[in-house]
Amino acid sequence: MRLLCDEMLGGLARWLRAAGYDAATPVPGDDDRRLIARAAVEQRLFLTRDRPIVQHKAAAGLVVLLESQHLDAQALELRRRLAVDWLAAPFTRCLRCNLRLDPAPPQALTRAPRQAQALAGPFRLCPGCGRLYWPGSHARRMRARLEAWAAGLQGDG
Repeated sequence: MRLLCDEMLGGLARWLRAAGYDAATPVPGDDDRRLIARAAVEQRLFLTRDRPIVQHKAAAGLVVLLESQHLDAQALELRRRLAVDWLAAPFTRCLRCNLRLDPAPPQALTRAPRQAQALAGPFRLCPGCGRLYWPGSHARRMRARLEAWAAGLQGDG
């Protein structure tokens, strides 16, 4: 499942990426018609909270209007409505630029904090922006939230 989240759902897009989903975000200020056209061309579902977008003729079958305002409720709504599996492929996409992560080469580990370098891994590197990922305490907290959503429970926020 490929997704496009509107500007209002940038935080949700990051969490979808954390779960392993291809969740694109628009260029700020992109108009509704261009977003719908992008979703069609890229074969994505367009997630939004903007009710007027649903009125566009081209929106049928592409636009998913989320009713929930808060992140935890949106996550559970996506689980229910689109069968989003919050544990699909955790931590395999860059949270920033949405690319699939590669295994980090040994020389990249020197960029991690000293205490993180001692971790067993996996260490991953974004081929686009160069961001390094490691399984620190932040990853454990994120995984706990993904696990809660996968179980149909509210996360911690």
